[in-house]
Amino acid sequence: MNWLTDIVRPKIQKTTPKEIADNLWIRCPNCNQMLFSKELKESHYVCTSCGHHLRLYVDNRFRLLFDDSQYTMLDLPPVIDDPLKFKDVQKYSDRLKANRKKAGTNDAIQVAYGTIGGISSVVAVMDFSFMGGSMGIAVGEGIVAAAHYALVHKIPLITVASSGGARMQEGMLSLMQMARTTAAVNELKEAGIPFISILTDPTTGGVSASFAMLGDVNIAEKGCLIGFAGPRVIEQTIHEKLPEGFQRAEYLLEHGMVDMVVERGKMKEELVKVLKVLTAHIKK
Repeated sequence: MNWLTDIVRPKIQKTTPKEIADNLWIRCPNCNQMLFSKELKESHYVCTSCGHHLRLYVDNRFRLLFDDSQYTMLDLPPVIDDPLKFKDVQKYSDRLKANRKKAGTNDAIQVAYGTIGGISSVVAVMDFSFMGGSMGIAVGEGIVAAAHYALVHKIPLITVASSGGARMQEGMLSLMQMARTTAAVNELKEAGIPFISILTDPTTGGVSASFAMLGDVNIAEKGCLIGFAGPRVIEQTIHEKLPEGFQRAEYLLEHGMVDMVVERGKMKEELVKVLKVLTAHIKK
């Protein structure tokens, strides 16, 4: 018998409204431990039992990285919502409306600028809660806008990827964002402006196949899934069992695909170290 799940939580659910009870406790998807939400927030949504890194909302990510949790949002250019008039079981336009209402944002990316360790930086963060962080035209525009801001102001660009890949409802227009985002970060490289890519759980599909793996330094959060196709799809295709930990951050570090694997609580500390090295040559 688990004291928390079998005794404590049922009593809380009987004595409090359901929405409050659900907010008090969060189940770790890795070890199934019930976690007190206040303690989870203090640990930056890292399980205090097994160390599993839960997904982090965009505003929490910004607060984690920027000095004193202070930052300014960058306005992103508007895009056509449903260029292909796509419909499956639901109209794409209706799906967008539902996700915007649920997430409270316009699409799966937000961009902000501020200082990190006293170094002016622009940060583009992807939102997995918005259609699985899928990359469509809006995400492409967000990365391009962030890169342009970094280029004009001669400050580092940091992207935080969390995505299931390209957005199928935008077809070829979605796949084009792979080339656009790659071209945008290459402009920074040509100008000597640092680009740091932070990969979180999951970073897959067209995002991992474009800008997310092109950082001057690629930093992965502990235990995150990184790859193109998921491990289940690969196993079904090749009819073989994959190695233990395949496509996890630590496996990619061992095989030279990422430069660092960092726990979330130490992410800013390590990021500042990298920024100081990469910005030493930049003349304002």
